Amino acid sequence: MTYTLAITPVAQTMLAEIPDRRIQQKIAQTIDRLKQDPEKQGKALIGPLMGFRSLRAVGQRYRIIYKVERSRVYVVVVAVGLRKGGDRSDIYLRLQRLVHLKLL
Repeated sequence: MTYTLAITPVAQTMLAEIPDRRIQQKIAQTIDRLKQDPEKQGKALIGPLMGFRSLRAVGQRYRIIYKVERSRVYVVVVAVGLRKGGDRSDIYLRLQRLVHLKLL
């Protein structure tokens, strides 16, 4: 089954903030692969980010955070960024703030 992809404006901004164009292209290719079986890719997140899935990209450093809506055959990419455990710019911490502020 093929899913329709949507990228939120927040995720588009995060992707555009990545300075290296080659990394941007690799992330875009990984996002494009989410059209096929997105639930078999990545892992389900827990805790305050339950309902989202995380997929590693570009040498395991970057994460693509997305949500699958089965009823509409839809994949929504909500965030893209680096995994930096303990750092304020960590993608998971940024996503938690966005969810808390109800910006997603």
